[in-house]
Amino acid sequence: MRNTAKITTAVLAAGALTLGLSACGADSSDTDGPLIVAASPVPHAEILNYVKDNLAKKEGLDLQVKEFTDYVTPNTATQDGSVGANYFQNKPYLDDFNKKNGTEIVPVVTVHLEPLGLYSHKVKKADDLKSGATVAIPNDTVNEARALKLLATDGLITLKAGVGNEATPADITKNPKNLKFKELEAAQTPRSLDDVDAAVVNGNYAIESDLKPSKDALVLESPKNNPYGNFLAVKKGNEDDPRVKKLAKLLTSPEVEKFIQDKYAGSVLASF
Repeated sequence: MRNTAKITTAVLAAGALTLGLSACGADSSDTDGPLIVAASPVPHAEILNYVKDNLAKKEGLDLQVKEFTDYVTPNTATQDGSVGANYFQNKPYLDDFNKKNGTEIVPVVTVHLEPLGLYSHKVKKADDLKSGATVAIPNDTVNEARALKLLATDGLITLKAGVGNEATPADITKNPKNLKFKELEAAQTPRSLDDVDAAVVNGNYAIESDLKPSKDALVLESPKNNPYGNFLAVKKGNEDDPRVKKLAKLLTSPEVEKFIQDKYAGSVLASF
């Protein structure tokens, strides 16, 4: 199931890349041209558009934001130069992606954290999940492990000692509620809430689905020592592109910090 989902995502992403980028007509390697950044719609593209509309012109930065709804195309587009940078992912995910795909994408600056959360339309507390309940979790390697670690932190399951960012349900050593796991593409997890008892949802997809992580999550990741901050990333060798440096400075400015605080009210946390 995991492999099928990944292959399907990659095929769809390739189509999105062809259709979405053929129209942009800009050369991302031209440091005098616009900087095209691939981003997830929420909150990444919203933050970038705030920078574009309010801060970029003063810094002499021509910023273009290209939205994608999957977690594959932004990296493949950055690798092949169709875009100059991306903003959507965390370090464990990027490390896994580079390893599996032979890409050379590197982080530039960490901007924010979207806490992963457990949500339900059927219970008000995690403890209320019944024996045999079905929980939807993301099916990509890193986010699946992250979801399982969230459930383990809340005591719903116990994972094998020392398991890292490749944990799967096979690494569960104790499952007192006999929870069943439904592996879905990350973007599908909030849409599954009417069909499962609970779902672990990435912060960006939660916000897109009108879930408020700070209020609606039954269990929510702590920001303390959290390795899953989201960052601006480029193909290795492009870190010193002056456009990238300008954007990195703006993304970690007091203005952006205030925008994040005001707009997301704790559902997205500035990490700089």
